[in-house]
Amino acid sequence: MKTTRLVTLALALAAVAAVAGCGGKTADSGTTTGTTNVSASGAAGGDALPAGLDEGPRAATTPIDESKVEAGEKLFQTRGCSACHGFGKRISCPDLDGVTSRRTAKWIETQILHPDVMTKQDPTARQLFAQYALQMPKQGLTPAEAAAVLEFLKHKNHESAEK
Repeated sequence: MKTTRLVTLALALAAVAAVAGCGGKTADSGTTTGTTNVSASGAAGGDALPAGLDEGPRAATTPIDESKVEAGEKLFQTRGCSACHGFGKRISCPDLDGVTSRRTAKWIETQILHPDVMTKQDPTARQLFAQYALQMPKQGLTPAEAAAVLEFLKHKNHESAEK
């Protein structure tokens, strides 16, 4: 009974965050991307995440594409990511300081593009959902926009590491 209430509360909070805190936009629920080949329906639709999303070099090990940083920062601000995520502080969701040293670029981009599928299928995303009790809403970003956000995260993490 208590678990059911917690799940219901988490879903309600996620819905509020999706509408109020994260840009107020909803995404097309049937899109796929060439980057991850996952549909938004995820496990329910029979699609699976690519194997080894968080295996290999961390995102921070690749050079920052400075030409994408400004666009990534703008998306981070306008889509409401900053309402839940901070750098060097926890707001209501994971602190993003150092995230590019902890995760691969593929994992981060898939989390940005398909957070619902990640929560269902990826053990790290499930653990984060359990810890923060909030589902990251889909923002409807394109793979190119997700890549720009990743470059912004790499830039911010690099700045933090230099301090």
